[in-house]
Amino acid sequence: MFEALSEKLQETLSDVRSHGKLSEDDINKAMRDIRLALLEADVNFQVVKQFTATVKERSLGADVMGSLNPGQQVVKIVDEELTALMGGADREIVFAQSAPTIILMAGLQGSGKTTTCGKLALKLKNEGKKVGIAACDVYRPAAIDQLKVVGGQAGARVYEQGADRDPVDIARWAVEQSIQNLDDVLIVDTAGRLHVDADLMEELAKIRKAIKPHNVLLVVDAMTGQDAVNVAEQFSETAAFDGVIITKLDGDARGGAALSIKAVTGKPVMYASVGEKLDAFETFHPDRMADRILGMGDVMTLIEKAEAQIDEQQALEMERKLRKDEFTFDDFLDQMKMMRKMGSLSSILGMLPGVDKKALKNVNIDERELDRVQAIVLSMTPYERANPKFINGQRRKRIAAGSGTSVQQVNRLLKQFAEMRKMMKRMKRGKMPDIGQMLGQR
Repeated sequence: MFEALSEKLQETLSDVRSHGKLSEDDINKAMRDIRLALLEADVNFQVVKQFTATVKERSLGADVMGSLNPGQQVVKIVDEELTALMGGADREIVFAQSAPTIILMAGLQGSGKTTTCGKLALKLKNEGKKVGIAACDVYRPAAIDQLKVVGGQAGARVYEQGADRDPVDIARWAVEQSIQNLDDVLIVDTAGRLHVDADLMEELAKIRKAIKPHNVLLVVDAMTGQDAVNVAEQFSETAAFDGVIITKLDGDARGGAALSIKAVTGKPVMYASVGEKLDAFETFHPDRMADRILGMGDVMTLIEKAEAQIDEQQALEMERKLRKDEFTFDDFLDQMKMMRKMGSLSSILGMLPGVDKKALKNVNIDERELDRVQAIVLSMTPYERANPKFINGQRRKRIAAGSGTSVQQVNRLLKQFAEMRKMMKRMKRGKMPDIGQMLGQR
């Protein structure tokens, strides 16, 4: 996401940083480049105009121009203003004092609303909430069936009465059922249309009046660019909502909708769908997103992803094994599985600060190589995984045949594993490993 914008902004700000002193002409040139980058990212024109005017005014201030490192100060200002543009502080669901908390989902047809209900349900369930979903989209063919599938995958109870009932009646009934079942949260999936129209707004208003939701969330498709912003603006005028969920943000290289919605509607982006899987759903953090756009990484999200996959007892056991020099191929396999659950290698590297996005784009990260490594390890016997030093030539041939790889690939993995264990042993003794040896240059 934001790939092209990120690349251009980093290039512009790198040029700003290289100046020992900054003149007004330098600032003007940088603002022109930033303006062009934002417009190409499909950010609303008025938003771009206001953003660059604010950044320019702050950059020409005495505190910046008179500082020892004015270029770095300008980068800091751009980061702060990008964060403010996307809403400043991140926002989450407001929970009611008495359950269930009712969340009404709105949006156009095709925005991914029904799938998003499942993703939000899974997120809330993982936070310890008991979740129900009401099927109030009675117009779109198979909408109820789809909701039952994603709801089931998320571990949420789906309340449905078929497609021949009034959506308002279904919503009222679902609330009663949710109360009886002691749900913590009830998500209400409503019908969408191909465009904003009077019927859509009237039905939404009736459901809202009938169930009095605690949160109204608008689902918009990032792939539609400025159309997503226009839809949000029209909804904000006729059917007040509390926040926005942006879907398909992983497929939009420009990201203008995410940067424009808060400024245009006054409503924050609260969540983002960043993949097809049900767990590819994140709280939208404006400060972290600004840092990622400017190439400063996103260490907090990386830590959270790691914490979600690493069991505390497993971590303590792994530490003990490293101290005792008992790290085996089984442990290696467990670590690799946990890492893969965090996302693709390129997405993990993209969260590290200081990683050159342009260089990363040219690096061929073959995810299939991890599959080959896993196949090799799984083709070993339990004894071989625990005692790799006893894997002789005959065993290597058998492992290669069983994993569909070559003996050379098996040899390479065994050598790398041995080197890794040596490095761990040195680190355990408090000795930093030689960089040349780590890179296999000596």
